[in-house]
Amino acid sequence: MAFARICFWALLCAAVPQDIAAAHAIDPVRETASWGWTAFTVASLALSAWLYARGLHRLWARAKAGAGIRRWQAAAFAGGWMAAAAALLSPLDHWAEELFSAHMVQHEILMLVAAPLVVLGRPASAFLWAFPPGGRRRIGRFLASPWWLATRRPFAHSLGAWATYAIVLWAWHAPVLFEAATFRDDVHALQHVTFFGAALLFWWAFLDAGHGRAKDGIALVANFTTAVHSSLLGALLTFAPTAWYAPYLETAGHWGLTAIEDQQLGGLIMWVPGGMVHLIAGLVVGARLIGQDGFRPDRQKPLAHRAGGGK
Repeated sequence: MAFARICFWALLCAAVPQDIAAAHAIDPVRETASWGWTAFTVASLALSAWLYARGLHRLWARAKAGAGIRRWQAAAFAGGWMAAAAALLSPLDHWAEELFSAHMVQHEILMLVAAPLVVLGRPASAFLWAFPPGGRRRIGRFLASPWWLATRRPFAHSLGAWATYAIVLWAWHAPVLFEAATFRDDVHALQHVTFFGAALLFWWAFLDAGHGRAKDGIALVANFTTAVHSSLLGALLTFAPTAWYAPYLETAGHWGLTAIEDQQLGGLIMWVPGGMVHLIAGLVVGARLIGQDGFRPDRQKPLAHRAGGGK
């Protein structure tokens, strides 16, 4: 259970700086709402760490360590969990209230670092094993029910996950919704939940696509077009002649930036590092696609043999 202890101390260290940074807040209503969101975040992170550690312990107790979930996958989940904790509980969360660029860093960590690492850790398997046998059977029956399969099918497909990710990303960057998230903590919480949830769907469909050339091909196209439209959004933010979001018109000055400079920096953060993540992911799946049976050199030998007249 060392992973659970590490998670506890990470939560403690991440939460303390936020409380210190919140000491300058002048709006008691917003501060109370912010603490409610923080408590929900801490509880969610703690529960996920406990479920994963408990399930992993039970799974590995049945066989040698690494069975079902490999050590590197457990390490990936831990890395993704700590990235999410850093994005949501560190002072970055408070800086995002004054800097659009900090807000972009927070979102990029959630969607392009934490989400894919968590998916690589196979949390569904670990969470399922956290329950006793009777509970696992009931959950299994629920997940196998026709109505649940029909509900999840559109989102489990690469195209459905792609569409969900695109809609969530673009909708929340519309000024009316983005500004609502800066003024109201409940809307801000909803923004983070939908960003992270859409990213989990996207990376789950993308990273789980290695079951045939067709699925890998669709995933590759979905990833490429996601890189294109998210980079386009970053470029629009970077080259916009005016600032899109009114709340940062005054607060960016606290950091020695104008609102338009802050927005340009945030656009570049979405455009360049975000594009690099999708590029790397695309190269990985592209290499997997090329390495499948139809492209292996040993499968080309019969063709050469036939071309030589069967000799």
